[in-house]
Amino acid sequence: MIADKLAEFTLKAVHDLYGQAIPNELIQIEKTNREFTGDYTLVVFPMSRFSKKSPADTAHEIGAYLEKNISELSKTEVIKGFLNITLHDNFWVNFFIENLNNENFGINQKATGKPVVIEYSSPNTNKPLHLGHIRNNLLGFSLAQILKANGHHVVKINLVNDRGIHICKSMLAWIKWGNEATPESTGLKGDHLIGKYYVLFDKKHKEQIAEFVHRGYTEDDAFEQAPIMKEAKEMLKKWEAGDEEVLSIWKLMNNWAYDGFDQTYKRLGVDFDYINYESKTYLDGKKMVEEGLRKEVFYKREDNSVWVDLRDEGLDEKLLLRGDGTSVYITQDLGTAQRRHDQFNPGQMLYVVGNEQIYHFDVLKKILKKLGRDWSKNIYHLSYGMVELPHGRMKSREGTVVDADDLMDEMYETAQKTTEELGKTTDFNEQQLHELYHLVSMGALKYFILRVDPKKNILFNPEESIDFNGNTGPFIQYTYARIQSIFRKAEKSPEEYIPLLDSTKIELSPVEKEIIRIIYEFPLAIHAAGENYSPATIANYAYELAKTYNHYYQDTPILKRVEQDTANFRVLLSWFTGRIIKLSMSLLGVAVPEKM
Repeated sequence: MIADKLAEFTLKAVHDLYGQAIPNELIQIEKTNREFTGDYTLVVFPMSRFSKKSPADTAHEIGAYLEKNISELSKTEVIKGFLNITLHDNFWVNFFIENLNNENFGINQKATGKPVVIEYSSPNTNKPLHLGHIRNNLLGFSLAQILKANGHHVVKINLVNDRGIHICKSMLAWIKWGNEATPESTGLKGDHLIGKYYVLFDKKHKEQIAEFVHRGYTEDDAFEQAPIMKEAKEMLKKWEAGDEEVLSIWKLMNNWAYDGFDQTYKRLGVDFDYINYESKTYLDGKKMVEEGLRKEVFYKREDNSVWVDLRDEGLDEKLLLRGDGTSVYITQDLGTAQRRHDQFNPGQMLYVVGNEQIYHFDVLKKILKKLGRDWSKNIYHLSYGMVELPHGRMKSREGTVVDADDLMDEMYETAQKTTEELGKTTDFNEQQLHELYHLVSMGALKYFILRVDPKKNILFNPEESIDFNGNTGPFIQYTYARIQSIFRKAEKSPEEYIPLLDSTKIELSPVEKEIIRIIYEFPLAIHAAGENYSPATIANYAYELAKTYNHYYQDTPILKRVEQDTANFRVLLSWFTGRIIKLSMSLLGVAVPEKM
């Protein structure tokens, strides 16, 4: 990349001019502010202490050195302690022609090194996917796409939390009050049906807690002593003991949940290479707990529960097995991590999990280290902020959660209404309209969530996300569709224009050079997104390119009222732009329509 060459020769300039070898990190090269002339800006202030001269004088001297030694450089301009660098138009034209027909420009197609295992989704089989799961799935899937584009072999895994006390709660409520209801008999998706009984359990439990508190119990004692909670705990023990009746109901209800999840995943456009089940890994975790006891890394308390002391690690004591022998979350996560290491020998294991679990993953890594698993250093928790709503946080037990399926229905309806109001449905048949509304609604949802840095919270607003102006998915989709309309008007394919292109007759306007410069930086955006685990980098890149091209499209004739050589170039510039927009959006899991 040209920025690397500028940095390399800046280092040489400081050495040759001032006899100083400076560290690479002192070289700061940025895009030139739109208010000034130039393509790149070198921050000269750090070099002035080596030159023993003012920043302006230092900038003039380094600028002259760069002009003499870099053939691509057209001119430099000093603005106080900044050196603005302008490249020859031929540099941009040559780049454009050399990469015009490269369908995978910016994508590293050669996978190298150990695989990266990335876990996302991680649903519980006691309730349907909700808005928080949507952010999780979109982040995980997009990050997998981005890491692949950076040349990594990626393994996408969904760990299904299909066992534990919370699963027993929905099972017990169904047994008590379900009257053998099924998805078929109720017309409900299986995951929705199960979620209904999870909410019902919580309602009945609260009623019993209130009754016990009225009789003089504390809140904590009432929580544990409520009969329905005792029954759920007894069911968990029976499950771990292999009780056939309990396992039969568990399998029945879990299959309902899996069917429901699959429908939601398909609609959301995410998938997995492997699905793991905690019911198959918790025993591995128990074996590791036994190993820790033998090594005296863990210890038992009087009630027979097993603990690890992490106070010397800046944490606290952590429960690993309950006194009745049943496992907890950390137990099964130990077994899961070991299985993944054994199966894939990954260079890194990424967990896409909300930021409320930061402590949990600190504990997991420290326990693995105590057990002698050196590979624990390869575990990375990609924590992300919550998706918040105007009326507050979601609570699954209380039934106030925003269901993923309901949200996608609402997005579809909003996309339909907005698209029809703007008159963007001309010449569409019924099936095409359905596909368009689906693309726009999913594009709006995905882009709105992914354009925000993962660590930040999001206040989600469906109507704001479906806007054909501004920093939204539909705006970028509409830009792509506009580009495709050019080729329909041209009545021949873009490829047919390539032999007609005469590079000697290309005269770049400022906005054309800006579009090419943004395209040139696509590989840098992919690299940065992969390094920082941030799809937001790609989202903002796609918006910048779409926004710049839209100004160009509105102000510049493409096919008419221009000479043929100019039209040839502008059609191909549009084609290249559209391809990069499509590639960018595909890294976010967003499809783009051919017409709108």
